[in-house]
Amino acid sequence: MHSLSADDIPEDWHALLGDYFESDEWQTLQTNLRAELNNNAEDIRPEPQNFFKALALTPPIKVKVVILGQDPYHFPGLAQGLAFSIPSNIPTNSRQFPSSLRNISKALTLEGFGTLPSGDLHAWAEQGVLLLNTALSVNLGEAGSHTNLGWKSLIDRLISALALQKPHLVWMLWGSHAQSKLPLIEAAPNQLILQSSHPSGLGVYKTDRPFLEPGGMASCGHFTKANEWLIKQGLEPIIWVGRNNLMGLDLFSTGD
Repeated sequence: MHSLSADDIPEDWHALLGDYFESDEWQTLQTNLRAELNNNAEDIRPEPQNFFKALALTPPIKVKVVILGQDPYHFPGLAQGLAFSIPSNIPTNSRQFPSSLRNISKALTLEGFGTLPSGDLHAWAEQGVLLLNTALSVNLGEAGSHTNLGWKSLIDRLISALALQKPHLVWMLWGSHAQSKLPLIEAAPNQLILQSSHPSGLGVYKTDRPFLEPGGMASCGHFTKANEWLIKQGLEPIIWVGRNNLMGLDLFSTGD
C-alpha cells in the first residue's frame, strides 16, 4: 500500500510551506493521490519516491532560478521528477527525445553556451535551478491526468512562499500554463520574470514572445539574461552546458 504524508516533503521545504499541511487542500491532495497510487501505482509517473525529487535536489537556500513545467512526461521511461529532464541514456537524436528539450538545446546553442549533451538536467538542479512541474504526477499515456488531484494548492503555496522569502530569483515562465502563476510571483519584490512561448513543438514560434524566433536564428535569450541577473546580484551564474556557459561574460578577468 502506497502512502503520502508531509514527511515525504524535504524538511526545509516543509518549513517554508508552514501551516499548509494543516489545510483542507493538503488533506484533499493526500486522499486523492493515495487513492490513485493504491489503485494504479504501476501506471503512475514518476515513481512515488521521485514525486519530490526537484525539492530534494534544490533546497530553498540554493534556489536561484525557477523553471516551471506543467506535468511529468507521460511516456514510459522519461519522467524523473524534474521538469523537462529525462534520463541521460536517451540519445539526443532519438524519437524519444522530447521536442521541448530539442528546442531548449537550440536556444542554448544560439546563446553561445553549446548543445546539451543529453536531456538529463540534474546538473542544473544541483546548481540551484528548481525544475518544478505544477503537477507532480501523471498517468502513463494521459497528459494532465493528475492536474485535478490537488497539486495546484501545494505548488501555488510553494511558489508564493519562495518568491516572498527569496528576492532576486529568476523565473522562467514558458507558455500560458506557467504564466498563470505570474500573480503569485509579482506579489513579491525584486524578481526577474522571463516569459516566452512554451519550447515544445511548433508552438515555440507562435506567440508575440517566441521561445525561438521564426527561422531559428535567435532565441528568447533567457539563459543569458538569467546569468546576467545572477551576476548583478553577486551570485554565481549557472553552468548551463559544461564550461561554455561562461562565454562572453568575462566573469573572472581581473584586468591588467
